Amino acid sequence: MSDFIAKLQEKRANIWEQGKALLDAAEKEGRELTAEEADSFRKMNEDMDALGSQVTMLAERAKADEDMRAAFETIASRKEERPDGREGDDVASEFRKLASGESRGFNMSAAELRDLTKGTASSGGATVPTGFYGQLWAHLIETAQLMNYVTVITTDGGNPIVFPTTTANSSAALIAENTTITESDPAFTSRTLSSYKYAVAFQAPTELLDDTGVDLEGYLAMQAGRAVGNTLGAHLMTGTGTSQPSGLITGASLGVTGGTGVAGVPTADNLIDLYYSVIAPYRASSKAAWVMKDSTVAAVRKLKDTTNQYIWTPGLSGAPDSILGKPLITDPNVASTAVSAKSVAFGDLSAYYVRVAGGMRFERSTDFAFGSDQITFRCILRADGVLLDQTGAVKYYAGGAS
Repeated sequence: MSDFIAKLQEKRANIWEQGKALLDAAEKEGRELTAEEADSFRKMNEDMDALGSQVTMLAERAKADEDMRAAFETIASRKEERPDGREGDDVASEFRKLASGESRGFNMSAAELRDLTKGTASSGGATVPTGFYGQLWAHLIETAQLMNYVTVITTDGGNPIVFPTTTANSSAALIAENTTITESDPAFTSRTLSSYKYAVAFQAPTELLDDTGVDLEGYLAMQAGRAVGNTLGAHLMTGTGTSQPSGLITGASLGVTGGTGVAGVPTADNLIDLYYSVIAPYRASSKAAWVMKDSTVAAVRKLKDTTNQYIWTPGLSGAPDSILGKPLITDPNVASTAVSAKSVAFGDLSAYYVRVAGGMRFERSTDFAFGSDQITFRCILRADGVLLDQTGAVKYYAGGAS
């Protein structure tokens, strides 16, 4: 980790300590925050969120740069094996030629390329560097963070896949001697993973593509990855399961219902109860995590357990923020705290399966916007998602009924 990122994380932790001091002082005096103090605490939360986003962005950028350098080094080291004798430094230039239509593909080995199209090279160039593919996925995951924790399976085709799923487990009983053993069969059902199509098309002027000073790969990857990730991410979280994925919150089971008269805002006890409503094997999973939106996190930061300790902890040294020792994912698609709203989820997120069919397609056309001298690009991803283990692997908190 760079010294700069470490300093940002230290600054974020210091702001949190100031926020805690503000809350503790008000609690010691037995009063609510004054209007001025509440405004200060709100500003501290905004600063922590901004610093957290900056740290994440810099860490992802550093990782992408490192991956790109490694790819270039690999390409350069294999120069003698390549029939065209091109240097690794030529890759960005070749990508620019692909985007502007000067070439239809790259002539490199499969180890250095990733196929992003399904069809012939005439559909837009059959291959792009692995670095670009990685950027596409990085920006997709940036807006669909759930992908870092769930189980992802990839298939060549998009035919429906049926998974047998346990909805209830067998239970043993204490049986007396010479007594018939009570039968307890597990309950099964099936979940089907289809392949819903997510796509985006966008245009770029030829002048942009010809401008060698522009980070073309980064621009295209950001546009495509974020667009697809935003829509897919919303469905992976709260999709209905009808003509779209069944979301994580949709498939989760009720863990805790909040009290009345608090507009659905959870208490520390609510979150502790939610944590322990998920059985130990799921809680112990390396993929066990909390999911909520930013506005809920702002409220949770004020909560203390019965030992007077804050249950939210800022992440340091590259670790994510955590609640009760488990990582926290913020997602804008989770409901806000409100009466009856499912605003918090916790459990083993690896029990949620995402199916990706056929990989990512990235294609271009010079004909669609020929009259305005623009190049049209499109990105297509077929995917589906469902919580396969619905015996309680993931549970949610719901606001009180009134």
